[in-house]
Amino acid sequence: MIRIDAHELYQVLELTPSEQNILLVGKHGIGKSEIISHFYHQRQKLPVIPFFLGQMSDPGDLIGLLHKDEETGRSVFLPPYWWPAPDQAVVLFLDELNRARPEILQAVQDLTLNKTLAGKALPPGSIVIAAVNAGEEYQLTELDPALVSRFNLYEFAPTVEDWLLWAAEQDVDSRVLTFIQQHPEHLDGDNPDADTAIARAGLVKTPDRRAWAKVSDFVGNHKELEDIHFKLIAGMVGSRASLAFRQSLASQRGLSPEQLLLQFAKHRSKLKNLEIHDFASLNEQVLLWLNVGHCPEKRADSARKNLLNYLQYLRKAKQQEAIAHFSSLVQSPKFSDAMGFVAESMDLIDFLSEYLEAIKV
Repeated sequence: MIRIDAHELYQVLELTPSEQNILLVGKHGIGKSEIISHFYHQRQKLPVIPFFLGQMSDPGDLIGLLHKDEETGRSVFLPPYWWPAPDQAVVLFLDELNRARPEILQAVQDLTLNKTLAGKALPPGSIVIAAVNAGEEYQLTELDPALVSRFNLYEFAPTVEDWLLWAAEQDVDSRVLTFIQQHPEHLDGDNPDADTAIARAGLVKTPDRRAWAKVSDFVGNHKELEDIHFKLIAGMVGSRASLAFRQSLASQRGLSPEQLLLQFAKHRSKLKNLEIHDFASLNEQVLLWLNVGHCPEKRADSARKNLLNYLQYLRKAKQQEAIAHFSSLVQSPKFSDAMGFVAESMDLIDFLSEYLEAIKV
């Protein structure tokens, strides 16, 4: 199976013809539905109609209800509530496909082959995308190979960097962002709290990307976190991840991208207490912040000068690894907007050129 990350998923959605169907395989809570909704609704201006097939008990929710046509005396299906206008192409997102009941899957067979339901054709240009959860922890229905063959099949495995870019764009709390940067193993954790009553009841709570977004929303309302707050966080991501988050907060230090780029002189003294892993975290936060356009336009020139001041500080402090790390990151295609920001300053480009050339070689 072909594995794709978030950036590649956008490309797959862009390039796949509407007459072809896409099936995404991946864990829950990793952003499948959000990307699909964002791409088609925001970029393509197409309505996205989601169906959680695992929760659907009656095919009528999908295909409509059987009805007697008084004129012909024949049975026909009334259009379901979501049925679009004849000229309005739609995107049908069939989530939890491998949790659907057999009678639901039978309707999906016709939909994927002919873009029809109960004899009614979807408007031209309509798109069908499905998603399945993969893993032994799920209660699943085995899919007919004939149904699977009607999809282009991809394993969706977004990277940690994908999540960090999304998190920066969504203004995820900096404490959560820094924690995931430094402890990426807790983003999609698979370590159950085995010796607990919850686990013995068959309910295992592990962290996922959706859960960390909830943590961010929660801690954003609390500047100082106490015991009870971490207990609530444990209910969102599991006790192991909550404990690691707590320990990380106790050791987090440094400064924010805003402080570095907009108030460098005021906060410069904080740099002397940082170690190489702190600089690596700060480098990534700076590029994330620039990449999503958080820098005010009227302060862009000042931010570029302060970025140069920061890099010059690193050179003077003999932190060559930190400079090389920044140079490597800024060349990543995922940081293309940040690179565009940097490229507006010839002083920055001249400074980084020796490192950029070394990386190319």
